[in-house]
Amino acid sequence: MLSMIGLIGGLALLIILTLRGMNLFISAPLCALVVALTSQVPLFIGETNFVTGYMSGFTSFIAAWFFMFLLGSIFGKFMEDTGAADSVAKWIIDKLGRKQAMLAVVLACAILTYGGVSVFVVAFSVYPMALSLFKDANLPRRFIPAALAFGSVTFTMTSAGSPEIQNWIPIQFLGTSPYAAWEVSLVVAIVMASFGYWWLKRMILRAVAQGEHFEERADDPKNIARKLPSPISGLIPLLVVLGLSFTFHESLKQNALIIALLGGVLSLAIINHRYFQNISQALTDASTGALVAIGNTAAVVGFGSIAKVTPAFEQAVVIMTQLPGNELIGAAIAVSVIAGLTGSASGGQVIALPFIGPHYIDAGVSPDQLHRIAAISSGALDSLPHNGYVVTTIRGICKETHQAAYWPVAAVTVVVPLIGVALAIGLFIWF
Repeated sequence: MLSMIGLIGGLALLIILTLRGMNLFISAPLCALVVALTSQVPLFIGETNFVTGYMSGFTSFIAAWFFMFLLGSIFGKFMEDTGAADSVAKWIIDKLGRKQAMLAVVLACAILTYGGVSVFVVAFSVYPMALSLFKDANLPRRFIPAALAFGSVTFTMTSAGSPEIQNWIPIQFLGTSPYAAWEVSLVVAIVMASFGYWWLKRMILRAVAQGEHFEERADDPKNIARKLPSPISGLIPLLVVLGLSFTFHESLKQNALIIALLGGVLSLAIINHRYFQNISQALTDASTGALVAIGNTAAVVGFGSIAKVTPAFEQAVVIMTQLPGNELIGAAIAVSVIAGLTGSASGGQVIALPFIGPHYIDAGVSPDQLHRIAAISSGALDSLPHNGYVVTTIRGICKETHQAAYWPVAAVTVVVPLIGVALAIGLFIWF
C-alpha cells in the first residue's frame, strides 16, 4: 500500500512541479526519490538501487538519442540563420493566407512524422518555420507547441502505415503488420485530424479575440532587412530528411535518423551557404539547445526507470492487464494507464503487450484489432505534463512555460486521441 501511495504521489508531485515550472533536473530526481523511499528501494547499496536505477534510465536515453537531438537542433538553427525558414513561411503565407498559418505547421509536422522522422526531431525541424508563420499571422506563440504536437503525435504517429515505433512495437508481440486494421485506422485518423484542427483553431481564435497576439522576445531571430533565399532552398533539405529517413528506416531503424538529419544539415548548408549570418553562433546555440532538451527529457526518463522497479508498478501492470469486460476496452485502458505512469507511449506498449497480447488473442480477439487499439491508446495519457516529448517541445524547443502552453497541448494530444480510441473500439465492436 505504501509503495502504491508513493508511486501515485510521486507522479502527481512531478506533474504539479512541472506545471509550476520547476527545473526538471531538480524535480524529476526528487520525485523519483519519493517513489524509491516509499517502495524501500535502496539508495546506494544493492544491484537495484536509486542512484544506479535513475542514472541508468537517464544515460541510456542520452546514449540512444544524442546525435538525433544534436543534428535536429543544428538543422533547425541553420533553417533560422540562413533565412530559409522565413522564406518558406512567407511563401506559405502568400499561397495559403495568414489565416492558414497553423494549418501549415500541422501539415509540415504530419508529413515529416508519417515519412519516418522521429517526433522528437520533427519539432526541432519545423519550429523555426512555425515561429515565422505565427509571427507573420500575429498569432499567440504559446500555441506553437500544440500545433507541433498535434501534427506529430496524434493522427500520424499511431495510424496504419506509420513508420513511427508506436505503430511498429505491436508487430513483435502480435505478429501483425504496420497496416493492421487500416480501414478503421483511416476513419479514426480523419476524425482525429478534423476534430483536433477545429478545436485548436477555435482555441487560437478565442485567444486572439481576447486580445492575445504574437509577442517578440529578446532571443528571437532578428528581422534584419536582407535578401532571403528561395523557398525551394528551405523545402529541399526537408525533402532530403524525409527521403533518407524513409529509405533507410527498415534497414537501420532509429539510426536512419542520423543519416537523414546529417543529409538535411549538409544539403541546407550547401544550398544556402551564401545566406549564413553567423554559422559559428548558430552551431553554439544549436548545441546548447540540444543539451537542454535532451537533458530535460532524460531527467523524466530517469523517473520512469525508478517507477518501473517498484512493487506498486508491478501491481498496477497486473491489475491493468487483467481488467474484466470487453477485451479491447481492457487493452486500451491498460496501455493508456501504463503509458501515463511511465510518461512514454512506447513504454506503455512494451510493458503491457507481453501480458495482454497472448491473453486476449487466446480469448479470440483479432490481433489486427488489438494492434490498432494498443497503438492509438498509447498516444493518449502518455502526453501528461511530464512526458519527455511534451517537456522537450514546450520548454527545450519553444521556450514556453507549461502554465501557458500545456493545456492546448493536452487538448489535442490527450483528449483527441482518447476520442480516437473510443471511436476505434466502437467501430470494431459494431462492425
